[in-house]
Amino acid sequence: MNKQNAALLSVVSNSVLVAIKLLAGILMHSVGVISEAIHSSIDLIASLIAFFSIRVAVKPADEDHPFGHSKYENVSGFVEAILIFFAAILIIYEAVRRIITGTYVENLGMGIIVMIFASFVNGVVSYFLFKVSKEENSIALKADAMHLLTDVFTSLGVTLGLVAIKVTKLDILDPIIAIFVALLIIKASIELTKEALKDLTDTSLPEEEVKEIENIIKSNSEITSFHKLRTRKSGPRREIDVHLRVDRNYNIVDAHELSHKVSKQITDKFPDSHVIIHVEPERKKEEDK
Repeated sequence: MNKQNAALLSVVSNSVLVAIKLLAGILMHSVGVISEAIHSSIDLIASLIAFFSIRVAVKPADEDHPFGHSKYENVSGFVEAILIFFAAILIIYEAVRRIITGTYVENLGMGIIVMIFASFVNGVVSYFLFKVSKEENSIALKADAMHLLTDVFTSLGVTLGLVAIKVTKLDILDPIIAIFVALLIIKASIELTKEALKDLTDTSLPEEEVKEIENIIKSNSEITSFHKLRTRKSGPRREIDVHLRVDRNYNIVDAHELSHKVSKQITDKFPDSHVIIHVEPERKKEEDK
């Protein structure tokens, strides 16, 4: 399954779950179940954003975007995080209103069945999204998968709450559960925001990846030293540039072939990387003084 098909699967599954949860929540008068419907609605919007951002991100470079469109995936992840944050605020508002004005819940059995079904569907879909996001190195799909995984736990939380209401007959537990769900959603939105902003602000690749790149460079005996190693992430693509130093008498043709060799070694290790290598002569000893 490619990442576009995976994003489409998320759109379809979220559409079905929104309809089921919303209908169940209205029939039950349950703010907890309705909060889950709102959560899934935001997941649906996030899935749509991921789907369209992935379609744009795979476009080749053009005159307006000479470095390609990969960062559209990072923008998608950031927008999704903001959306689910505001969804959580809306859930908290409605839950507090229900606590103040009073609440009651009906058809608890139906709600329990709907929440268990939603947890199962989201669990399966999130597994596939995580799998494809890892294979395709897609931040947009990873963000979508994290949304759905959060939905799994919140749905199970609502399920346990409905069971507790059925046993204790305390309807006040319903809005309290909704607030708990909202707090989990806020936590997820903060984590997603941090991850999306990390790439949008051109943060360096993880330390272990930088170390592997350095080891690849050092494995070539023709290279006397290197400097100005810079790395960053743009959507699924790594961007790497470095200056290599060779002996001052090194043949220009050999230097050109060396740059291609090192570039290939790096892209073999990190596929979908854009590598720029500048070869320069080693400094004279007097230049270092």
